[in-house]
Amino acid sequence: MAEIDLSIIIISFNTASITKKCLDTVCASLQTSRLKWEVVIVDNASNDDSPKMLAAYQKTHPDHIRYVANSRNLGFGRANNQAVADSRGRYILLLNSDTEILDNAIVKMYEYYVKNERTVQFMGCKLLNADHSPQPSAAPFFSLPVVFGFLFLKGDKIGLTRSSPSSVKQVGWVSGACIFTKKKYYVELGGFDEGIFMYMEEVDLLYRAKKKGYVTVFYPGAQIIHIGSASSNKTYPILQAYRGFIYFYKKHYSPLALFILRGMLKLKAFVALTIGTILRRPYLIETYAEAYKVAQVD
Repeated sequence: MAEIDLSIIIISFNTASITKKCLDTVCASLQTSRLKWEVVIVDNASNDDSPKMLAAYQKTHPDHIRYVANSRNLGFGRANNQAVADSRGRYILLLNSDTEILDNAIVKMYEYYVKNERTVQFMGCKLLNADHSPQPSAAPFFSLPVVFGFLFLKGDKIGLTRSSPSSVKQVGWVSGACIFTKKKYYVELGGFDEGIFMYMEEVDLLYRAKKKGYVTVFYPGAQIIHIGSASSNKTYPILQAYRGFIYFYKKHYSPLALFILRGMLKLKAFVALTIGTILRRPYLIETYAEAYKVAQVD
């Protein structure tokens, strides 16, 4: 069996057409590359056309596509761990299904990482919105001031939380939509925490990486489009973000910090509920009524 340089890990869930576009751009990007590569794609029991599409895609790309169909939705983190365990590459690229590769972005990431792997262990690239505007995708870790900025100050817009640097920069974490690393580092850390069903997996993973002395960098030399929230509605990511914050603080911070975090989350929910009631916005009312419950002490 030929040695594989790079394994690209993709998780699919009810995004058949979007996932196909992602695979098309991956294959086009690597068509003339000298890299020995594979895509390991796990479908989390989709009920749309994804299983049929992926089975057909594997048949037409037998040398590069390896498709695994789960009988139930295992969650994003667990499915990634499953795919990485099944991968054969020395290096891995964790890639969201709602991404589109521009030009030779994958090769650029590979070449930069290999050249700098003595000082870089994890890496993200520059994400773009559908209109090719920069998408904030690198950030410091969620200390209490950063969480406050995220919840109340539109931190992304003022560069307090997530940003999109124009030069290579060491950062706390990068978006899970695109993470490049050596397989051995991912395995050494135990992969994504499977207690997190969706959202905050990358923050937790890269926080644990930092604690081991590993460096995460943002590399803008490679660019990909990231659609975002392609397999979930607006309410779901908000609730999962609330759950993710609480889980992360329970795992890594003091009881006092967790108490303050819950207070901020409840205040955010209360403010949004009040605004929703005044403006008669059912979405705000329903979403943040549930979010307030999530923020309550267990």
